[in-house]
Amino acid sequence: MQQAVQYELNDSIAVITIDDGKRNAMGPAVLRSLAAAVALAEADAAAMIIRGRDGVFSVGFDLQVFARSNPDEIHEMVHLGAELALSLFTSPIPLVTACTGHAYPMGAFLLLASDLVVAADGPYQIGLNEVAIGLTLPGFAVELARATLSPPYFQRVITGEMLAPSEASRAGYIDHVVAAGELEGAVRAAADALIRVDVAAYRATKTKVRGEAAARIRAAIDEEITVEKYRMRARR
Repeated sequence: MQQAVQYELNDSIAVITIDDGKRNAMGPAVLRSLAAAVALAEADAAAMIIRGRDGVFSVGFDLQVFARSNPDEIHEMVHLGAELALSLFTSPIPLVTACTGHAYPMGAFLLLASDLVVAADGPYQIGLNEVAIGLTLPGFAVELARATLSPPYFQRVITGEMLAPSEASRAGYIDHVVAAGELEGAVRAAADALIRVDVAAYRATKTKVRGEAAARIRAAIDEEITVEKYRMRARR
């Protein structure tokens, strides 16, 4: 069976590929594998690339987990996703993400947490569609979107609107849109450029730029954990 998350180290750049052979849904097992790959990259590499499979970056959280209506399983999945997004948002090494296709939450959260996102042009949908499918956007995701999306597009998460790559670049999900055949080269060139930046300056500046937002994301995660613990006690 193909592993959904693959890791490769190439000339000091870690390449993490999400490819389950389907739609790259992110359930607890995939999220744990991604977190482990990111930790390995931060220990081994000067920069990392995260990419999906052709046509799909990720359809986001595994909706089958929501459908099973097990509160503990749902909480675990969302919490793992929140911690992964925060770890990428504050990562000590540069992160370039190759958006290879559709990016729904949790996939869109990974885009927002990146330093640079290059997307393949195509008939793809990118965004935070929770409201459109009857879900409430988690607090950590609200703070992540607040920190990264342009104000008009941040307000549009209220309706769960999805965007084509060109508009997603105006919103703040994506930095560059290229032809699909040019994606790998553009992503590698971006990562090669980032490994040449001064590491100390990068880390210090990233902390100054993202520190306040990271604190808000952390607080939102902790608040939701506290609320869930209260609900679990109430169910007993």
